[in-house]
Amino acid sequence: MADIIVTTTENIPGKNYEIIGEVFGVTTQSRNALSDIVASLKSVIGGEVKGYTKMLTTSRVEAIQRLRDEAKTMGADAVVMMRFDSGTIASDMQSIVAYGTAVKFVD
Repeated sequence: MADIIVTTTENIPGKNYEIIGEVFGVTTQSRNALSDIVASLKSVIGGEVKGYTKMLTTSRVEAIQRLRDEAKTMGADAVVMMRFDSGTIASDMQSIVAYGTAVKFVD
């Protein structure tokens, strides 16, 4: 079976589909204490905190994969209108959610 298509658009050119339902992919990550100290120092002098950028990039990839896995379990061929949401839990954790609408292709 081909990989689940994930798109931020409502329509997939050349495809007709029926809606199956909502799907979500969630991950929560934290950095270690040493990274938090380095990030605190970086906030004083400014600039990108590469450790956090890497963590968020990895989290987005993982959230999309979990979204695909849930859509596949539902029998979907694609996820349309995919979006991300994020939030902070406590002071040292970041949660990323990928969500969208699972669809099944029809002729």
